Amino acid sequence: MSDRAVEGLRSGSRLLLGLAAVAVAFAAADTYVVVLALPEMMGAVGIPVDHLQQAAPIISGFLLGYVAILPLIGRIADLRGRLPVLVAALVVFTFGSLVTALAFDLPTMVTGRFLQGVGGGGLVPATLALVADLYPAERRGVPLGIVSAVQEIGSVLGPLFGAAVLAFADWQVIFGINMLVGGVLAVAIRSLRRADPAGTAGDRPDAPPDVAGWLFLALAALAGGLLFVRPPSLVRDLDWGRLFIPFAGSNRWFTPVGVVMALGLALFVVRCLTARRPVVDLRGWWRSSREADLTGALFLGIALGGVILAFATADPQVQVFSDRGLWYLAGAALAALAFALHLRRAESPLVPRGALARTPAWGAVLVSFFIGAALIGALIDIPIFARTTTYRDSQLLAALVLVRFLVALPVGAVVGGYLTRRVPAGVITAAGMVLSAVGFLLMSRWDADALESPSVNVALVLCGLGFGLALAPVNAAVLATTDAAVHGLASAMVVVARMVGMLVGISALTTLGLRRFYAEQDSLGTVLEECGRPTMCDRYRDLQQAAGIAQEHTVFLGAMGCALVAAVLALLLFRGAETRATGPVARFVVP
Repeated sequence: MSDRAVEGLRSGSRLLLGLAAVAVAFAAADTYVVVLALPEMMGAVGIPVDHLQQAAPIISGFLLGYVAILPLIGRIADLRGRLPVLVAALVVFTFGSLVTALAFDLPTMVTGRFLQGVGGGGLVPATLALVADLYPAERRGVPLGIVSAVQEIGSVLGPLFGAAVLAFADWQVIFGINMLVGGVLAVAIRSLRRADPAGTAGDRPDAPPDVAGWLFLALAALAGGLLFVRPPSLVRDLDWGRLFIPFAGSNRWFTPVGVVMALGLALFVVRCLTARRPVVDLRGWWRSSREADLTGALFLGIALGGVILAFATADPQVQVFSDRGLWYLAGAALAALAFALHLRRAESPLVPRGALARTPAWGAVLVSFFIGAALIGALIDIPIFARTTTYRDSQLLAALVLVRFLVALPVGAVVGGYLTRRVPAGVITAAGMVLSAVGFLLMSRWDADALESPSVNVALVLCGLGFGLALAPVNAAVLATTDAAVHGLASAMVVVARMVGMLVGISALTTLGLRRFYAEQDSLGTVLEECGRPTMCDRYRDLQQAAGIAQEHTVFLGAMGCALVAAVLALLLFRGAETRATGPVARFVVP
């Protein structure tokens, strides 16, 4: 192969990885993009603003799709290829954004958010596995660090992105932008796949396009548009308005346009299952899903879903998990037991036998859990501390305090990736977690005026730098100690562990912090009586602020503990991970 051809492949591979990283960041931002738009979204589906708990599925639905389906998608990426999964995930994410933007009731909106989670979550393991395909072990650190960093940054930038859009437009525009970006990225990655001779092996350009399939899809899209949008001029028309009158009840799905949409979708699915060159290769995806172990994925998805619902729907002021949490956890335990038994009996299980047998492989999953538990303490409680003290009247300024943390995180990720070439992964991870622990310790000593001092930057930068240092070596360790045939699955398990760690961590840490808050409030009643009601005196406000600061100190100390546990585990469990170059650093490997 000529030098010019090699350089062309190198440039194409870098462009592909860059597009995949942008997709990961954008999908991660969508995790919490609804934080500020939630009141308007609630109004759009008929939920009163003061019934916030009823809107919890809008957020938990995304998390459920993001986490519960992730292992299956990671395994399919191993079997079917990284690029088809990337394109499919972007298509599902884009379609979910469309459903969310046009939703007229809560079930429809939750369905859209779930589809967004499935598509967004599927991008992560495919992208991480793509790094392993494009780079040898000793050169994976920097790209792995970049991908991991943009994923975490995206989760925090989501609310800021939502706030920027809402300042100028309605909430639907947020998801309209998602559709635009997702569609452009899908087309771009698909184009790169077609440009690669190896990437079009499964295509059949000799077969004519499936005109019938496209017509059925157009029919479903047209009817769906009318169903969701309900143009006033048509609805009020004496003749056309009959299309929007339900056959029974008041549900839109039972109207003539709803039935036509369902019929169009059914015909489209049947056509995709029977056509020689279908619009969507449903037969191929079904075969890949079965080969990946659909039954095992169902058991694991139920187990993960139970954990998500138990913690994501809890009221942290009074409980670690929700009122139904015990039932959710019991169901998760039964599903986990069924999954374990299935792994022993299945011929081709979701997690192939021995896939995570090496200590650094399963150790990376465990370390990732504690990193997630510590990370959420910074992402959530640093802005809360800012609102409690310096920026009581500005949620935006309080959130911007986290920018210094966010700037340090990608820097640490790149540095950590570079060090992975020469320093053991366990040492880098432990060093990063110790730095973050030191940052949390300094935060636990912040007083009411701390954010007005430049010294606050030390804690924020140390904490962000430490998390950044740890991201790349954890992924490098699991990829270095697993076979290439399971890199997608292994990457998915690491991401799942971190997300579950974040859910469990925020619930447990917040509960501990609130207990400290209530303990500090014991004397507030007496002070309030002395001040007189209903006006509160300065002494009462000071004591209330002190209780809030004590609460955040407890959270920071708990996050410090999680970071130290991750550091110790990384030192003990990553010793067998060969992520370093044994000689001169290898040149770029052309896939």
